[in-house]
Amino acid sequence: MDRAQKAAAVAELNRTFSEVGVVVVTRNNGMTVAQSTRLRNAMRDAGATYKVSKNKLAKIALDGTDYGSVGDMLTGPVGLATSIDPVAAAKVAVEFAKTNDKFEIVGGAMGATPLDVAGVAALATLPSLDELRAKIVGLLVAPATKLATITQAPAAQIARVLSAYAEKEAA
Repeated sequence: MDRAQKAAAVAELNRTFSEVGVVVVTRNNGMTVAQSTRLRNAMRDAGATYKVSKNKLAKIALDGTDYGSVGDMLTGPVGLATSIDPVAAAKVAVEFAKTNDKFEIVGGAMGATPLDVAGVAALATLPSLDELRAKIVGLLVAPATKLATITQAPAAQIARVLSAYAEKEAA
């Protein structure tokens, strides 16, 4: 990698760190290409990204961002899982770590708040942004549905009474 490529990589990482809501640092000791591809696809499906970069370049890119606390975790073969949704990257990383013994979560950060392994696992248990939005919509729609049911009930009762009288007179 020449100097221009390194500068471009640092600029891209810095831009990523300034846009995301969470960074999860993982250690990947001997993962195969197929496992890495499966992890990247799972991250992409969840709206997150997974990138392996040189530790020195990542440490340089952390300057001027809220994720400076992640710099101490960048030792050995690490990868960075990032996402705008603070829960997405953590969920995928924790799920993948359960099924792969060569993939380990080191820690991470959510903004300026550093996270240890337990913090990342706790973050993964929270509902995602899309799930929270669905719950809010459900809460907003529920009263309207109940109101519609209540207003239709008297009309249905009147229709049944009139139908009963009509059947009685016809008989």
